Amino acid sequence: MKIAVLISGGVDSAVAVERLMAMGHDLHLFYIRIGLDTDEGDCSAEEDIVSLHQEYWDNVMEYALRTVRAGLTPNPDIMCNKMIKFGYFEQRWGHEFDRTATGHYATTRIIDDRVWLGTAVDPVKDQTDFLARISYDQLSHLMFPIGDLPKAAVREMALSANLPNARRKDSQGICFLGKINYNDFIRRHLGEKPGPIIEIETGRKLGVHRGYWFHTIGQRKGLGLSGGPWYVVKKNIDDNVIYVSNGYNTEKQYGKTIHIDEMHFITEKPWDEACRSVEITFKNRHMPEFLPATVSKAPDGSYVIESRRPVQGIAPGQFAVIYDRAASVCIGSGIITGRNVTDIQNIQKC
Repeated sequence: MKIAVLISGGVDSAVAVERLMAMGHDLHLFYIRIGLDTDEGDCSAEEDIVSLHQEYWDNVMEYALRTVRAGLTPNPDIMCNKMIKFGYFEQRWGHEFDRTATGHYATTRIIDDRVWLGTAVDPVKDQTDFLARISYDQLSHLMFPIGDLPKAAVREMALSANLPNARRKDSQGICFLGKINYNDFIRRHLGEKPGPIIEIETGRKLGVHRGYWFHTIGQRKGLGLSGGPWYVVKKNIDDNVIYVSNGYNTEKQYGKTIHIDEMHFITEKPWDEACRSVEITFKNRHMPEFLPATVSKAPDGSYVIESRRPVQGIAPGQFAVIYDRAASVCIGSGIITGRNVTDIQNIQKC
């Protein structure tokens, strides 16, 4: 097959190339260039370099800044995959190839002649949550050559092949932007807006923050408070107040009911329309655990997740990613609203 391979310079995409070459495919390597907001460039490479700079800033970072300004928690990587890697790239270059391959830790599965997004063999490295907003057409054109390998095996293959990035550490930065300082990035675009940090149980002022947009629900680090741990449990956007609670197991940082809107099914809705409550697993942030829960459709068309156990750091604006009961297939995702749901009527178990 003639395959377009999106590479990043990391060991995962390098091993993806190595495996596809061993299979005898005709490969064409692409590196997507996105400049930083400081007018600095990103790394260069010998492969085809395609620029989606303006599209990235007009879509992904505009979404991120708009979401942060509204007091919510964005996920730029999810939107980057949907709109840039498998959106604009596919429209302009990828569609000319039989498939587009990446170094994501994910798989594809054929069930009843339909393509589904499958989870990776390595649950710690699984990246299906970052792919949970892509469309069926996008998924149908994708390949994930290392999704059936644990990370340790990927490293071993890189070392055996003497790849120059075999020992390179994994990237932890925002999609494409690498190791930028997130707070510096937000400060450049939104500035500072000092406000009080309040202990939610007592109303006592503990300190001053530099702007609610620097903080997210469930955050522990970066508060500058002594006597911790302190967790952000609530934000008052109108009054620019951050509320915190003390202790590792404070009930204020946990919840079981999660309301989600803008539900997106990647392939199709996998349950009967008559079912109002379905057994699932889910994630509310990037983590190795798949949490057992039920999902129910509300009368207004939104959905409610009821977790089997308390969930830490339920942050409005983040994505709740829904999987099947066995955590083998990623069904789709919805956006956490933070809305209180106290009464769910007429639930029918499937």
